[in-house]
Amino acid sequence: MNVVRRPLTDLARVIGWRIRSANVGIRSQSTSAGIEFAGMDTSILSESQVMVRESIEKICSQFPDTYWAEADATGKYPGDLHAALAKDGWIGIALPDDLGGAGLGISEATVMLQTIAESGAGIAGAQTVHANIYATMPVAKFATEEQRGEFLPKLISGKERACFGVTEPESGLDTLRLRTKAEKRSDGSYLVTGSKIWITNAQQCQNMILLARTTPIEQVTKPSSGLSMFYIPLDRSHPGLTMSKIPKMGGRAVDANEIFLEDYPIPASSLIGKEGDGFKQILHGMNAERCLLAGEALGLGYAALKRAARYAKERVVFGRPIGQNQSIQHALADSYAQLLAATHTTYHAARLYDSGAPAVAVGVAANTAKYLAAEAGFKACERAVMVHGGMGYAQEFHVERYLRESFVPRIAPVSREMILNFLGERVLGLPRSY
Repeated sequence: MNVVRRPLTDLARVIGWRIRSANVGIRSQSTSAGIEFAGMDTSILSESQVMVRESIEKICSQFPDTYWAEADATGKYPGDLHAALAKDGWIGIALPDDLGGAGLGISEATVMLQTIAESGAGIAGAQTVHANIYATMPVAKFATEEQRGEFLPKLISGKERACFGVTEPESGLDTLRLRTKAEKRSDGSYLVTGSKIWITNAQQCQNMILLARTTPIEQVTKPSSGLSMFYIPLDRSHPGLTMSKIPKMGGRAVDANEIFLEDYPIPASSLIGKEGDGFKQILHGMNAERCLLAGEALGLGYAALKRAARYAKERVVFGRPIGQNQSIQHALADSYAQLLAATHTTYHAARLYDSGAPAVAVGVAANTAKYLAAEAGFKACERAVMVHGGMGYAQEFHVERYLRESFVPRIAPVSREMILNFLGERVLGLPRSY
């Protein structure tokens, strides 16, 4: 195994802080009505998280709003950002250091994706690395040492990419009812038949983390049984694999796809862990994804709020800045309060995940964070458009792009309604409603 060794970079400084102190202090941030709104209050972050934020801000400064507006308009994949992050080792921020990763946590990864989104890159920018962080968590935890050494260093270095194949056209959010099947052959390999939908960045990826049935649903005692996780190559030259891009309203710079598999062969070495344990394994990545997506929603909300506050100070109507009017000032202040509350909830959830807390506790916290952050981000984006008035509808002010992208955290990877169902059942003890 060839592990990538990197020169001392900003990432190395962050790792150094993590090693020197497991309980680093917080950093204060003064506020004043006389200064420009700077976005997130970093006093709630640890020193290592602040250093991640500052380092990622430096990288993102190379990609101005005009870069992201053009990428959105043309659908051009922002590979430059992925390359810049891979160059300094950020793709492997939460992956083991013995494989070339940073060995940090989902807390730092959440800061990273929030910072990318908040820079103006939005959900599209964050999604260039999103799946390679959360979807690899089950691989790092449940794969053999040989598999880890084969799969993960290539992702960390940026030489390869992986997408996440769970959702299906028919089952949607009902993951336990998915029907893509992997039939085992006499030589131990598998033939996969089925379809997956809303697979982000599949056009850019060489591999896919796949959840498929190895035992037909009719033959299992409970729906969560018989599902297995695979790390499969995407061989576009094989007739059994086809993919189709899905046109969408936002995040156009990153592709979303439907993938069709028919008697598609994958090697025995693709299986991660034991047959039938796939659903339990995939949950390890799903809780991580909720934290990451909450961070992205926060970043989008803070970016919109910064633009709205600036415009409200500069735009003069009837002889006074519109931000002096309480109808605007109170709406923006309310959005800040909602974002701040969601920020605390998000980093609480990420800390629980990193601490190895019980899965139910992490699930409750991560789902709550995702719900609150998505709602707060959406409201901030909506209000930013309305504060800009007619110009909020114009592409040159970027807030219309933020609003279009703010629907993603509300819908994916699980809807608001399913989160409320989960909390109603698991926290409030109410009867299962679905």
